[in-house]
Amino acid sequence: MPSFTADLLRWFRRHRADLPWRRDSDPYRVWLSEIMLQQTQVAAVIPYYERFLRHFPNVQALAAAPLDEVLKLWEGLGYYSRARNLHRAAQAIVQEHGGRFPQAAAALEKLPGIGRYTAGAVASIAFGQPAPVVDGNVVRVLARLLDLPEDVTQAAVKAQLWQTASAWLPRERPGDYNQALMELGRVICKPRRPRCAACPVRRHCLAAAHGTQAQRPVKTPRAPVPHYDVTAGLIWDGAGRLLIAQRPPEGLLGGLWEFPGGKQEPGETLPQTLARELREELAIEVEVGDFLVRVKHAFTHFRITLHAYECRHVAGEPQALGVASFAWVTPDELDRYAFGKADQGVIAALRERPRRLL
Repeated sequence: MPSFTADLLRWFRRHRADLPWRRDSDPYRVWLSEIMLQQTQVAAVIPYYERFLRHFPNVQALAAAPLDEVLKLWEGLGYYSRARNLHRAAQAIVQEHGGRFPQAAAALEKLPGIGRYTAGAVASIAFGQPAPVVDGNVVRVLARLLDLPEDVTQAAVKAQLWQTASAWLPRERPGDYNQALMELGRVICKPRRPRCAACPVRRHCLAAAHGTQAQRPVKTPRAPVPHYDVTAGLIWDGAGRLLIAQRPPEGLLGGLWEFPGGKQEPGETLPQTLARELREELAIEVEVGDFLVRVKHAFTHFRITLHAYECRHVAGEPQALGVASFAWVTPDELDRYAFGKADQGVIAALRERPRRLL
């Protein structure tokens, strides 16, 4: 292990990427970057990270901000539960810890949105604590180093990988070691076509020795991804305003705003779906008019096609039956609200052509 660690850290010292969150070990910045990097590529995170810091330079500023403002800055980054938990954790740090981050991984793991991996990353990088990390990149690196024939999605194998990561973790420079291991997986030990010729730890890799790199890690094939047709209504009133609705605070896209509608049920036409959903969620009747746009979007475990129609409000005062809130807004006011990516596609289509008469 000393020679493996030395090889890995030597490579990291020479080739580490110049990323904005690596310029100091401030725990707020380390934590923010780790939350943003969950299931998101580095290149996509950088502009969000820099903009977020301009608005919320410290944990106190984030804790004091309204959630709507946090969600608006997160708009487009996806996985919005991260933003909600980020806000909740900031408030807990201020209210329960006097604005200071806990240093131990076990204490960090008690904060909203911080699991074992994130706790280990913050504890080791920001505080030099000997806490291991196991993310997707590390799983791939360890599975190849050990030439693991077992399915890495199984609980027993996951536990084995955590034990290995802990056993191999050096007590000196654990933060650099963890970052080096993750970066090795990101830029060298890639899922497809790993760059074995450039790998600084190839001499330690059993998969490289056995020629099994392409077969590691072993994973259970994913089930087919379901698809749903979903409707959305651009509901106009007589004053030229649109009705938008806020999703419930928890769950998919929680707290974001949307053009109200819902999922098509068997036997329904799309206009019938839209009229029913608006009746159930907002207690209103509409006249469904022209089709506006079709937007395809993929979530983690399913895909949707969003079908947007222009509608005219004809009866009923809106009520928040299946939504958290609602608002009548002009098209120019839409930018004040945080929308998911599919609804942003609807807004773009709305602005590309004038409103049609119903």
